[in-house]
Amino acid sequence: MTGLSGSHFRVSSRTWTVLVVLSLMGRTALAQQEPDGTVQATRRIELAATGQTVPEVVVSAGLSTVLLFDSELARESVELEGREHFSLLEVGQTVIRLIPSPHPGPGARMLMMVRFRDGAAPQRASFLLRVHPARAESVVEVYREKRTLETYQQEVREARAVALRCQEENARLLSERDLPAGLTGLLATGVLESEGVAVGELRGFTRPGSGSGFAVRPMYFYRSASRIAVEATIGVAEGRQPWMASGATIKDTSGGELKVLRVWQQEAIAPGRQGRVIVEAEYPSGTSQRTFSLRLWEDGSRVITLGGVTFP
Repeated sequence: MTGLSGSHFRVSSRTWTVLVVLSLMGRTALAQQEPDGTVQATRRIELAATGQTVPEVVVSAGLSTVLLFDSELARESVELEGREHFSLLEVGQTVIRLIPSPHPGPGARMLMMVRFRDGAAPQRASFLLRVHPARAESVVEVYREKRTLETYQQEVREARAVALRCQEENARLLSERDLPAGLTGLLATGVLESEGVAVGELRGFTRPGSGSGFAVRPMYFYRSASRIAVEATIGVAEGRQPWMASGATIKDTSGGELKVLRVWQQEAIAPGRQGRVIVEAEYPSGTSQRTFSLRLWEDGSRVITLGGVTFP
């Protein structure tokens, strides 16, 4: 196993295993694919004068969601269902910031109602807060009055960018579908170039707490010309439910996000046992070094967060 400085690498058993896994992920029934791992665009909500519609806002445990209003709020009149399930609720003149606690789990829905100070229509607005393991909406702009032309133009630009990403993803999937497996496929897609694959152990990252029921052994990273793969060995404590990853995000401290391509796990990890989870993401050469937080979640309510992850 070589370090980052080598121009070629010798295929160790660990490296060979991951190369094979990466080449077969797209053909494996257990492989999970994220539809879009890029940073989410700012969402905009327009309130109808009747106030009859209830827009949904996605929140996640431990992650901040900020609602920005274009009218002053009656701060003392904000009502939040299940307030005990939020570790933070900050209400300003035109801003509300929310951070849910780990309970309730993903899928839960809670109603939040706000009133506006000036008494004009609509006098109030309601929002349905839906809990997702990791896909919280960071910023939501709420418009009560008519929006400016600039905000519509910005929304069009963001919609075009999303459509372009979808087209690029679709083209990538179609091109990979007919490629050969193994090293030939990696070379054909440009994922593997003459520099080979840099392999290293990730150290100093923040592990789950002792009460989480999970233990994470030292993680390894594998970096090629345009991809990075993170391999984590996860142990499930006795007496807990089996674990099967269904999704992942890799975000930096500023909210920037790597595009996760696949989450691979061969089988569910039984209590008292351990197993591997591999997350593959886009990481083009020249990407600046940053510190990331890796979040893995299952279809149930459990989330594994690994902070302080830096790819050398």
